[in-house]
Amino acid sequence: MAQPQTVYLTGRERTFGEDEIIVSKTDVKGRLTYANPVFINLAGFPERELIGAPHSIVRHPDMPRCVFKLLWDTIMAGHEIFAYVVNRSCNGDHYWVFAHVTPSRDASGNILGFHSNRRVPNRRVLNDVIIPLYADLLVEENRHANAKEGMTAGFNKLVSLLKSKGIEYDEFIFSL
Repeated sequence: MAQPQTVYLTGRERTFGEDEIIVSKTDVKGRLTYANPVFINLAGFPERELIGAPHSIVRHPDMPRCVFKLLWDTIMAGHEIFAYVVNRSCNGDHYWVFAHVTPSRDASGNILGFHSNRRVPNRRVLNDVIIPLYADLLVEENRHANAKEGMTAGFNKLVSLLKSKGIEYDEFIFSL
């Protein structure tokens, strides 16, 4: 399993094909149990270092924690979610995805883990909406010395934005 390390950001964006899908599965704690070749290639880690590692091994520091809070709250409640996510490769490159995350259940309906499919995101939506929104949420999160307070403040800002538009998160994402 990969060990935490300091990775500097390169500013280079990696891409993948419109016909490719990134697939991963995790247990309920977010540890990777499966990664397809597209994920392995973009993340840049050998498969043996990914399996068993927390999915956050590819977390990019420009990704607001409050969006992950929303994601985890949603999937732990047994619902699916769609979200734009920026990830970091092992060498410090980054790549954007449009993720669809769903709970995986046993025969009794208990959540066993999560399945995520990621596709190439719409570049216009990224540039015009998501990147500025995430930058704004990060500013709010970083205004607080305590990371948990910052995440909560960013989450509240996101909820207020959605409320001002009179829509739920999923409606917002699909209106873009």
